[in-house]
Amino acid sequence: MEDTQNRQRAVLVAADTGEWDPDESMAELVSLCDTAGADAVAEVIQQSDKLNPATYIGSGKAMEVKDIAERLNADIIVVDDSLTGIQTRNLEEITGLPVIDRTVLILDIFARNAKTAEGKIQVELAQLEYRLPRLLGAGSGLSQQGGGIGTRGPGETKLESDRRHIRSRIQSLKEKLNKMEQRREVTRRFRKRDGIPTVALVGYTNVGKSSLMNRLTGSDVLAEDRLFATLDPTVRRLSVGNLQHVLLVDTVGFVSRLPHGLVKAFKSTLDEVRFADLIIIVADASDPSWGSQLDVTKEVLEELGCSEIPCMTVFNKCDLNDAAKALPGLPVSAKTGYGMDALLEKISEMLSESVVHCFLLFPFQEAGRAASLRNRGNILSERWTEEGLYVEATVERTIWPRFIQYSAEKSSP
Repeated sequence: MEDTQNRQRAVLVAADTGEWDPDESMAELVSLCDTAGADAVAEVIQQSDKLNPATYIGSGKAMEVKDIAERLNADIIVVDDSLTGIQTRNLEEITGLPVIDRTVLILDIFARNAKTAEGKIQVELAQLEYRLPRLLGAGSGLSQQGGGIGTRGPGETKLESDRRHIRSRIQSLKEKLNKMEQRREVTRRFRKRDGIPTVALVGYTNVGKSSLMNRLTGSDVLAEDRLFATLDPTVRRLSVGNLQHVLLVDTVGFVSRLPHGLVKAFKSTLDEVRFADLIIIVADASDPSWGSQLDVTKEVLEELGCSEIPCMTVFNKCDLNDAAKALPGLPVSAKTGYGMDALLEKISEMLSESVVHCFLLFPFQEAGRAASLRNRGNILSERWTEEGLYVEATVERTIWPRFIQYSAEKSSP
């Protein structure tokens, strides 16, 4: 359990220029802060036609933020946008507090949740690439020694290094990621060779993708009610409809204005989506913002180049919304199990074009080939005849050539 005594008190700041819904974005920022270990004690929104290049919200509003922070004994200022190094430095000088922008906050959460070597490298790379152009002019938010939000990850020594050292570190991280990507590509080739289709779960963070995977596969993937609980892709085998098996992949959740550098750094992980045969977009039926969350998910999929991959939309947590059946997608509940059979049928239907329904006759001396079929297809019926083993099955189209020589008529024997 998290030590509440060490949680920071944050004043949240945003500039409303009409580019996005400030209330919706601020509510999300509150959740991000909570995940990072900070409590939002105040929210300040500045109405403005354009951002102030020096202080983001203007010096007058910055002084107002300073007064609010002092009155509420705040520890940190969190800005709902990406700041330049100059804006960060000036806001810190005016308020006297560390200033963290939205991107640094998200990166901090990723640094906290990264568990695998690849995940940690991806987070560090994204942090360094984001902070490199902001080192000049950046203030205590990048160099504080007391810990807190924005200090996890690569650490203070790297952040205070000269640019040449950081660029060298970035190059080293990219080389490591490239080697990991090569190994992942080998794994993907084996999957394709075995003819097992891949189904990717994608969606906004905290919509219940991991819970859905656990319900479908009986696995124990980490599923917590917090943002970005899962960073690294998780793959589980799932039996479904006409297909004996598919591979179900759970991926990192999305969030509005997900930093481009983060998408780029996590490219090797998100490529699991790019190489999927079917994408299941998961939305939260209980969240009034499901429409904008779906928009964000589709934008990220576009950025990843996944627009040509077949997609279906699933509304999870329908047990929390009586009107879920009227939503533009399949209503399910990972918690209660509602809609799981319908979901499996839909997956099977959407992948049906990749399946061959066949009748096969294996001679006695080659009946052992049926074992391979059991592993890579779905045997619907089988019986021994005078000529050998007669089988009715469905098999992935990609591996159908391995069995086509045993093709038999339906009426046989």
